[in-house]
Amino acid sequence: MQLHPFSLERYFSRHEFNARYLLGSSDPESMPLAEVLALEPDARNRLENLWLGYTEYCGHPELREEIARLHTATAAEHVLVCTGAEEPIFAFMNVALARGDHFIAQWPGYQSHFEVARSIGAELSLWKGDPDDGWRYDVGELARLIRPDTKAILVSSPHNPTGFHFDAAAWTAIVELARAHGIWLVSDEVYRGLEYDPADRLPAVCDLYERGVSINGLAKAYALAGLRIGWLATHDRELFARIGAFKDYLTICNPAPSELLATIAVRHSAQLWERSCARLRENLALLDAFLARHADRFRWTRPRAGTMAFVRTLDGKATELSETLLRELSVMLVPSPHFECGDAHLRFGFGRANFAEVLGMVDHHLTK
Repeated sequence: MQLHPFSLERYFSRHEFNARYLLGSSDPESMPLAEVLALEPDARNRLENLWLGYTEYCGHPELREEIARLHTATAAEHVLVCTGAEEPIFAFMNVALARGDHFIAQWPGYQSHFEVARSIGAELSLWKGDPDDGWRYDVGELARLIRPDTKAILVSSPHNPTGFHFDAAAWTAIVELARAHGIWLVSDEVYRGLEYDPADRLPAVCDLYERGVSINGLAKAYALAGLRIGWLATHDRELFARIGAFKDYLTICNPAPSELLATIAVRHSAQLWERSCARLRENLALLDAFLARHADRFRWTRPRAGTMAFVRTLDGKATELSETLLRELSVMLVPSPHFECGDAHLRFGFGRANFAEVLGMVDHHLTK
């Protein structure tokens, strides 16, 4: 296996803790430990008296039960707790795919969604969104990409970086396509819960399809990236066992303090999701007004869910603008080359508490 450098993460490694202001981050405003502990009256005592030995490789039973309660047709036995969402993505690819297998992934997308498969030697087809139609993904085009040797399809909704969110009809059609061909359907659901209207929330893929694989975690919808807890859920018992065995060569098990805090967080999912959504709705209105004022520079499709928008620069010079903002304002946006997607788009993240302040700085700079 020869993995290419993860362009987005290398970009963050250079700027995330050096730039003074982050305007391209995909995670909402996080919270201090004290706020998590305040969710339950005995939480602090449980943390202080926690035994710091090895944990169960599948995850603490209580945490798996709480995750299962987020689902309609998935039990704790179908849940494998991992270190972040990146670990189950990496593990699935290595277990399910071999050199020469055919794999389909949404594009543009998070690089590990296709780079790991590519590095294994799988034949990759990109299911491309239409930037002129709100980044819509044509299910008919997905059907045309499927081949007799297709092993898996990877989807994500709400989507990073475009902010696109499937409607219920398209979601059902994707599941039925996968079922008709008997292939795995992997769904990165880390932004599930951040629908501005809860009526837009889609069912988890693992609840809909016997070969569905749902991947989720605490970094995005829960705004608890520092806990480094994610999970995979599937009814495919053989796949589950193989991924669990592969995990023995990765993290083996998860940090006990993180699992305890994750259990508390997942038990209060609705509260934590709404905490982030309230800020997202408020900040999205500010971004709406900002882009209207600068309609001579930008075009966009307003998202219905998630933490980000993929905004088109009309001059096609996203990298140049992002470098200028870094140099002159110490503001970090993410230009589209880091998603292997030309140089005409910028990822705006609008989940942070200082969004109004930072956007105001950029507004003043562009107006000046």
